[in-house]
Amino acid sequence: MKSSNNDFYSLITDSGLDRETASEYNITVTCSDEGVPSLSSSVTLTLQISDVNDNAPVFESSSYEDYIVENNTPGLSIFTVRARDADWNQNARVSYFLEDSSVNGVPVSSYVSIRADSGVIHAVRSFDYEQIKDFHFRVKAQDGGSPPLISNVTVKIVIQDQNDKPPQVLYPVQTGGSLVAEMVPRSADVGYLVTKVVAVDVDSGQNAWLSYKLQKATDRALFEVGLQNGEIRTIRQVTDKDAVKQRLTVIVEDNGQPSRSATVIVNVVVADSFPEVLSEFTDFTQDKEYNDNLTFYLVLALAVVSFLFITCLVVIISVKIYRWRQSRIMLHSNLPVIPYYPPRYSDTLGTGTLQHVYNYEVCRTTDSRKSDCKFGRAGSQNVLIMDPSSTGTMQRIQSEKSIMDEPDSPLEVRKS
Repeated sequence: MKSSNNDFYSLITDSGLDRETASEYNITVTCSDEGVPSLSSSVTLTLQISDVNDNAPVFESSSYEDYIVENNTPGLSIFTVRARDADWNQNARVSYFLEDSSVNGVPVSSYVSIRADSGVIHAVRSFDYEQIKDFHFRVKAQDGGSPPLISNVTVKIVIQDQNDKPPQVLYPVQTGGSLVAEMVPRSADVGYLVTKVVAVDVDSGQNAWLSYKLQKATDRALFEVGLQNGEIRTIRQVTDKDAVKQRLTVIVEDNGQPSRSATVIVNVVVADSFPEVLSEFTDFTQDKEYNDNLTFYLVLALAVVSFLFITCLVVIISVKIYRWRQSRIMLHSNLPVIPYYPPRYSDTLGTGTLQHVYNYEVCRTTDSRKSDCKFGRAGSQNVLIMDPSSTGTMQRIQSEKSIMDEPDSPLEVRKS
């Protein structure tokens, strides 16, 4: 309290006021006289402190780290960052943004996004552990004051591996056009190292732990595969009774859940010299080509036979249906049947026919008058001529002249 003129007093602060420490004060002022007894009266003043934007947002943690399993769905919510502002009302309203930065030369906004009002971070893409294992970015929190106050925090995203890649066999190399064979001498003893299967898995942790197993073999009693190192060794001494060509199928499995695997075929030739190995290697290739060609021709023949059978079946069914429909049409038709006569055809008295026109030619020599070839002359010749204007009536014309008198004139019957 500070006294002023004319018995007025002022209430003055003796230190700074902080709304975040005390937003309201109840002040009681007592006034007393100096009489005996002293008399007094009191008044209580309520003082509220208004807010100014003097506090920046503060994150709950100085840094964040979270994990996400690879092959995630784009848009998946990863986690949430939160910042609190000690101010009040609009000055305490916090918004979240990603700071401009890049990850492996790509803008961070193509990896993650953040909701401005809630601070929820979402994955924009599906992550692949084999391509990126972790990345960092910064999030800034900005309040709604004027001018706004900003704070930042670093966020680290760690990609967790998933067993999504099968093992890859590095040796022996599997080529489509040729076969690689390992040589085992006939004098090989127990434990002889034939070859070693080498494989890798690009996954990490237990997903990359590999084990080797012998899946198939021409003679299982002759070879074994090391469970951890993939070494193929003989488990007994090679004898003359063993097959010259040996084929082993080795399966490589990882330790993931579920487990993934790869297979490799190892060709082994039991021989003492390189020329023998070469001949056996050629036999391997020829057998494979022969089997491939035989399979191709068998499939081709089956396809051709099936096509011909189906085609014939369709044709036969179509003909049967067509004939059946024609017979049905004729059976249900009420139209009269009109016989068909071929050209130059005529019925005489219903007992015979006149044949088609025939031209008779006779070849005679210059002295043919003395030949025995004679032409008969008919006393009268009936010629049947159909009148084009009639409806089927036939006229009979008597001819005094024999038709045979003109060798080049045939007998004609015309029909309208």
